[in-house]
Amino acid sequence: MSGTPPHYHQALVERLQHCLPAHCLVQDTESQRVFDCDGLSLYRELPLLVALPETVAQARQVLQLCDELGVPVVARGSGTGLCAGAMPHPEGLLLGLSKLDKIINIDPLARTARVQPGVSNLSISEAAAAHDLYYAPDPSSQIACSIGGNVAENSGGVHCLKYGLTVHNILSLELLTVAGEQLTIGSEGLDSPGYDLLALLTGSEGLLGIVVEVTVRLLPRPEQARVIMAGFDSVAAAGDAVGAVIAAGIIPAGLEMMDRLAIQAAEDFAAAGYPRDAEALLLCEVDGTSEEVAQHSTRVSELFRSLGASSLTVSTSEAQRALLWKGRKSAFPAVGRLSPDYYCMDGTIPRSQVTHVLQEISRLSGEYGLAVANVFHAGDGNLHPLILFDASDQQQIERAEEFGAKILELSVAVGGCITGEHGVGLEKLAQMSSQFSELELLQMEDIKHAFDPQLNLNPGKGIPILKRCQEYRALPNRQQHE
Repeated sequence: MSGTPPHYHQALVERLQHCLPAHCLVQDTESQRVFDCDGLSLYRELPLLVALPETVAQARQVLQLCDELGVPVVARGSGTGLCAGAMPHPEGLLLGLSKLDKIINIDPLARTARVQPGVSNLSISEAAAAHDLYYAPDPSSQIACSIGGNVAENSGGVHCLKYGLTVHNILSLELLTVAGEQLTIGSEGLDSPGYDLLALLTGSEGLLGIVVEVTVRLLPRPEQARVIMAGFDSVAAAGDAVGAVIAAGIIPAGLEMMDRLAIQAAEDFAAAGYPRDAEALLLCEVDGTSEEVAQHSTRVSELFRSLGASSLTVSTSEAQRALLWKGRKSAFPAVGRLSPDYYCMDGTIPRSQVTHVLQEISRLSGEYGLAVANVFHAGDGNLHPLILFDASDQQQIERAEEFGAKILELSVAVGGCITGEHGVGLEKLAQMSSQFSELELLQMEDIKHAFDPQLNLNPGKGIPILKRCQEYRALPNRQQHE
């Protein structure tokens, strides 16, 4: 924190010390540095203070105090987000929810789990495994990412094609408003009266309220699952195969695509048995009864062969299936071994545009002089191009940002959108005007005002509001949004 502290600084510290244990309030600069960014490390900022409540009551008191003093509040989960959505406000409080990490209840009859926001995604499935149940959305970071963050960004994962995003797998939320009022949104029933606020709040990026409890839907584990891995000699052939699977009336549990650079990086890292000489790779998982799996795996294999697959592998054991997925889920860290830094984008496009968009990304890669590894959820068109660069070179940083912006604009131009599951945060503010009209942005601003009249929840993120553009100071590597 540089410059003169805001007028409320001392009062905020003194009153927080009365409602939080000393170890739950982080004031010194060095200890705050671990909170200065999320997974998108291009943009960093130190907060004024960090509060780490251990109970919902403490979180409520913190919000009430901040509302009274007019202090900006940024909520943070595990910090694995990739849009700078959890980057602190320099004159605000960072509200860390990682200590709210209890699995409150698992109901195997209702097939639900009640959990606090700091619970990791994977631990829900681990806890439900005793009942032969699991939680379907599985982001690549599921070992670390928290369910509260998943709700904030409406996260997906490799199995979202068949089983849906976070919004399709949660039943209710306990929410704290900016003033500390606790609300229950949704229910465990099949429907709820009134407006569908649950859908509105899922993916709202901490702009409308703070999630302190989530009730998720659990699913029975499929009787059987099998992965069909196919290598192709061109990205275009793999792209055509994606559309062919869906056109055949098969909805795979997952349908993922990787290009040559990503294949080789993942194979070096995980030794999953990927075809290193392929230009593109598809991983298609089918699940269900033994009969369904046998029928669908045969049909998918035939489709891939007819469309020119240069190699084909069908998993024959659970261990092999897990290994094939390990390569895909390790792709992001594996690509990190190829370059000092990489910039992970998140656009979504119609499946019919996969080949065209990947060809354009390749052309832009040459134009900007930066390599790209493509890893994405091909079945639902959610792109994750990884732009390789060196953050010690300011020119490369600027080229990477501009390149990423072009990918997002391209996604919109072909009928897609600027984000699939990573959110807008700070990263994509400039592209919001490419996706939405001025009237649409004003309607979003009206919703924001209805929940947060003083605009103190995660200010400067998600929606390009002029008032905050003027107040939120310029950040390293990024010009102010005006």
